[in-house]
Amino acid sequence: MKTTGSCCTLDIATMQATKTHVAANPEAGKGRFETVTEWRDGAQAVTRARSFTLETDEPTALGGKDQHIDPMELLLASLGTCLTIGWVTQARMRGLEYRDLRIKVSAPFDLRGYLNLDPQVRPGFSELQYTVEVDTDADAATLEEIRKAAEKSSPMFDNILNPTAISGRVTKRGETVAA
Repeated sequence: MKTTGSCCTLDIATMQATKTHVAANPEAGKGRFETVTEWRDGAQAVTRARSFTLETDEPTALGGKDQHIDPMELLLASLGTCLTIGWVTQARMRGLEYRDLRIKVSAPFDLRGYLNLDPQVRPGFSELQYTVEVDTDADAATLEEIRKAAEKSSPMFDNILNPTAISGRVTKRGETVAA
């Protein structure tokens, strides 16, 4: 494993100040994230989130050009990055340091669901698995505490594990055509 950075660069003081402020003013903790995705060509799309941009595509076997990350891989990346932040936050709060931290997220899929070949097969993943590889002086009990705390505080872990309501609507040149 390689040295990649320091848990000490996480601005825990600002995070704690935010926590104190939200505890005293619960409305200050409410907000909304938003992304806008625009179709580009074929299976390619561009998504904007705040000042950031990411591009997606499908593998060639599914009609894409395989030039960008697949949306299913984004879900894995979202879980992995959210857990990584949790692991670093928990280490920082305990005064620990990692020499290296890597979280591998994988998930099996069955194209029969996505391709509408078998109604008994779901189009999404059947399960998600992750492995944390960490190089640290922390003992196994502390690492288990960190794992549990990172899972408990992870918004992505929560959104994947627990049903989250989804609603949608279609507009055509500003008029709603379906709800």
